[in-house]
Amino acid sequence: MSLKGQILDDVKSAMKAGEKDRLKVLRLITAAIKQVEVDERKVLDDDAAVLGILNKMVKQRRDSITQFEQGDRQDLADIEKSEIEIIAEYLPEQLSDEDLDKLVDDAIASSGAASVRDMGKVMGIVKAGAAGRADMAAVGAKVKARLNS
Repeated sequence: MSLKGQILDDVKSAMKAGEKDRLKVLRLITAAIKQVEVDERKVLDDDAAVLGILNKMVKQRRDSITQFEQGDRQDLADIEKSEIEIIAEYLPEQLSDEDLDKLVDDAIASSGAASVRDMGKVMGIVKAGAAGRADMAAVGAKVKARLNS
């Protein structure tokens, strides 16, 4: 079953079970998928496109958490955190720090990067290897730190 199909089935299950919070997040996911389908005038059948949408949703919520915590609104930050947990159920398992470090080191070695100017080459290799299994902002910080040292 495709990821989109699994999400649609989980919407039905959440409705039957009366899980209101989970249902709300699943409906947000399906709405985001439908929005992309309408905008691009195509049906999203591949899991990569759906994963891209899910990653974008997680990133938006992380940004919101930062803003809410700065604004001393922990109640709203907690809601965003719970939404991330539900969305993360559909994402592939995240890379460990050790695996991510190895991936960054291998990318630097294979690209022959010597300075921060070569960061784009390294990030392209890491992005292909991580494939939605790592926060690219954190990866960018790691790559920049390694290239500066």
